[in-house]
Formats: sequence, structure tokens, C-alpha cells
Amino acid sequence: MDGQNAGQGSLLPSKIRLYLLCFLIVVIAESIGTIGFQVGPGKILLMPLVWSVLLGGLFSVFSRFLPAPVGAGPETQWYGASLLQPALFLLIAKLGLLVGGSLPSVVASGWSLIFQEFGHFFGTMVFGLPVALLLGIRREAIGATFSVGREPSLAIISEKYGLDSAEGRGVLAEYLTGTVFGAVFIGLLAGFIASLNIFDPIALAMGAGVGSGSMMAAASGAIAAQQSPEVAKEVAVFAGAANLLTTTVGTYFTLFLSLPFTIWAYGVLMPVLGRIGLRERATTGGLDGQAVGSNPHKAFSLTEWVIAWFVTAVIALIGNNIGFHTAVGDALPGMAIIFATTMVGFAIFRLGLTFAPIVCWVSIVGMVLTYPGMPYATEISSWTGKISPLALITPILAYAGLSVAKDLPAFRRLGWPIIVTSFLANAGTFIGATLIAQFFRH
Repeated sequence: MDGQNAGQGSLLPSKIRLYLLCFLIVVIAESIGTIGFQVGPGKILLMPLVWSVLLGGLFSVFSRFLPAPVGAGPETQWYGASLLQPALFLLIAKLGLLVGGSLPSVVASGWSLIFQEFGHFFGTMVFGLPVALLLGIRREAIGATFSVGREPSLAIISEKYGLDSAEGRGVLAEYLTGTVFGAVFIGLLAGFIASLNIFDPIALAMGAGVGSGSMMAAASGAIAAQQSPEVAKEVAVFAGAANLLTTTVGTYFTLFLSLPFTIWAYGVLMPVLGRIGLRERATTGGLDGQAVGSNPHKAFSLTEWVIAWFVTAVIALIGNNIGFHTAVGDALPGMAIIFATTMVGFAIFRLGLTFAPIVCWVSIVGMVLTYPGMPYATEISSWTGKISPLALITPILAYAGLSVAKDLPAFRRLGWPIIVTSFLANAGTFIGATLIAQFFRH
């Protein structure tokens, strides 16, 4: 780890423990498989990715009651949070390899892919802001509802207001809710809505590209699980394309469009809805930003990046074997290509092309490799097709689950109204984008 050589030996057991716990969780989750049950006209699917994040959360929350070898203490929790980014790059590489072969059909989708972005960034406010004001939340509602509250949103609010402001507490609430509960919530919601059969699955896939890798993975996985193999592949393609678009242009969209619009809407709605709100929330002193900003493992060395990719890839290979019955030997060439794609994209960024984030370079490399007409594109698509995106999602959400306990004290200070607001904002970004995509597709 850069700048953290001192004491590294004492941290090593926590890192090894994290990988072993992730492996155990993936094996259990994939072995359980998918369990579905009816809820009214729809269906809830409890997939391996849901079991993964729930089991990780149990190991994290109850770590002090567990034997030391299986306890996920604070060091393990922080390291799990840090591993989310490198692990997500493997999924992004896989999605890029999927998108490349289907790029002509993605381009042919035209306006639906472009305009669904408006749903992602205005849906959060439309669904979340009125309810927040009715629940008695004040300016925290701006930070909690102008976006899904990922890292770029934290940076925007931090620069404009500061994270110790009311708006800062709101965006931190959205960030923490999305980190701890977002993947499970959006996965269950997307699966339920998909089971109603009222939306085109490709429109739902575009709605899943919310700008968060883990949430996109959970939502698209729940949608794909209810489709034929061919449609499931298209779901992964369009979710990945939409998520890439949200990630790349999203910062500018939220800064210049959705945040100013949310501020304006707050000024219009507050005198009306605020007056009839359930209660006046005492929000001073809420979050201090510590849960987001004090990760001791934030800076990774190159060696740690490579180890993270390698171990996660191995765990995903085993999960792919258990969940999708593909022999490890058959899937190994495809995983090697995913691994290499990730490394090449990362290297391009590290060589100085930092005007675009790593996720873009990894996606671009994957798309180039499988674009129709490129040498060996068909063979690469065939090899990497033996790896299910869901097999890469399960270890990612295990890391997310293993990191949740560190954020629980912050949740106790937030109170339930702002968490409800965050859920509605997350639902709004998915439903809003799906509605727009559906309109343009039909």
C-alpha cells in the first residue's frame, strides 16, 4: 500500500481473512441459488447476489460475537470497502466485452439510450424530494435527492456546500444508504418490476444503469434472471452501456442540470409541503463525514491492485462453476481475457491518459476486442461468454456486505426519514430512466 508500509504485516491477516470470507460467502450463496416467491402480481427473486451481501453483512455486524478466524473486524471492513473498486473493474471489463459485440444494436437504440439519462438524474428528485419534505427533512433533502449520491456527488456537494452542511449530511445519507442497502434494495425492486411484464426488458436494463457498479449489477442481474439466455445477454449489454454513460457524463449532468433543478424545486415545494411535514427534523450534528473519509486502505499499490483482481477472478471462477455449471478449465481462458482487459485499461490510465476515468478505459478496451470485424473478436466473445456477469457480481457484493458494519453508527444518527428518502431516490432513478427508455423504444 502506498505510504503505508509501516504496520503492513499486522494488516495482512485481515486481508487474508477478507478473501477467505469472500470465498466462503460466494460458495454458500451460489450453492443456495435463486429462491423466488410471489408478492401480489409480481415476484421477488432472492438470488445469489442477495445472499452474498446479506451473508457479508452478518459476518460484519456480528463479528465481535464470532470466533476470530471468521470475524470481520474494522480492518477487514475497511479493506472490503476498498476492494469494491478493483473488483468492479473486472465486471466492467466483462460488460465491455459484451457491449463490443452488440455495439451496432446499442447504437441503433438511438434516443432511448440518450434520453433515459434524464430519468436517472431527475427521477431521484421527483420521487424523493416531496416525500422528504413531508417527513420534515429540510435542506438535507437537496443533497439526498439530486442524485444517487455516489463519489462524484459527494465531491460536488463538498465543494459547493461542505460535507458538514445540511446538504452535505443529505448526500452522505444517500451515499451510506446506497453503500449498505442499495444493491439489495434495487435488486429486489428491479426483479419485482421485471416480473410484472409491463416493461421491455431492454428498457429495464437501461434503467439499471444508475451510475453505481454494485447497484447496476444487482438490478441487471435480477432482470436478466427472468429472461431467456439471449435476452439476458442483451440486458447485461444495455445495462453496462447505460451505466457507462451515466458514469462518464453523469458528473456534468448532476452539476449543471439536476442540482440546480433540485435547488429550484426545493424553493418552490418547501413553502407548501414543508408546512404540512410530519415533524421538524433536528438534523444538526448529524454526520461528520468520518465514515466516508477515513479509510486507511484508500491508496492501493500496483501489487495490491493485481492481487485483488487475481483473487476476485479465482473466486468468481469457482462461483461460476457452482452457479452455472461451467467447468473451471473451460472458463479459465475467458477469465484470463477479462483479467488482461482490466489490466490494459488500468495501464492506459496510469500512463497519463487521466482525462477519462479508469472505468472508461477498461470498457473501451473490452469493446474494441469484441467489436465485429476485429481480429479474433468471435473467439474472444465465445471464451468470455463462458463467464456469467452474475458470477462476477457475487464476490463484489460479498465485499460490500463485509464492509457494512463500519457505517451503522452513522445510520443511528441519521434517523429513518432520510433513509426512506434515499430509498425513494434510488427507486426514482431506476423507474424514471425505465419509463423514458420504454417511451422511446415504443
